[in-house]
Amino acid sequence: QVQLVESGGGLVQAGDSLRLSCVASGLTFSLYAMGWFRQAPGKEREFVAAINWSGRDTYYTDSVKGRFTISRDNAKATVYLQMNTLKPEDTAVYTCAVPRRNLGTPRTSREYGYWGQGTQVTVSS
Repeated sequence: QVQLVESGGGLVQAGDSLRLSCVASGLTFSLYAMGWFRQAPGKEREFVAAINWSGRDTYYTDSVKGRFTISRDNAKATVYLQMNTLKPEDTAVYTCAVPRRNLGTPRTSREYGYWGQGTQVTVSS
């Protein structure tokens, strides 16, 4: 039973920072890439960031490059998303996810098989 539990969301003002955490259990964490996705009201879920099994390689959607940083601590089975210079358009429910297979570092929803419940991030103007 794979379980992902996110935390760290909240209400902040534009320009502020927030760090999200996702603790995984039920899998050999260090064998898998991890991803962060987000979904705003009325919009499709979109890819935000991904990190390979070791943490050596990272990927980001264009809108967050230079502002967000994904990292992981395999000893703690935790993946993080440091979000700086937040903008109102970053408002969404943020969810961490585990790929269906421990192959590569996928960047699409269909390639992920396990999802957390999500944590709300709201950025006011």
